[in-house]
Amino acid sequence: MSTLQQSYRGLSLVMELNWDRILFLGAIVVALATGAWLGGL
Repeated sequence: MSTLQQSYRGLSLVMELNWDRILFLGAIVVALATGAWLGGL
């Protein structure tokens, strides 16, 4: 149980440090999907 808690804390730290990169990648995916949708019209 202790190992699980430590790994969860480590994962939350990684997410906290890299949330802006994840947001940036999400914005790129949304922009590409929107561009593909508009191109298909």
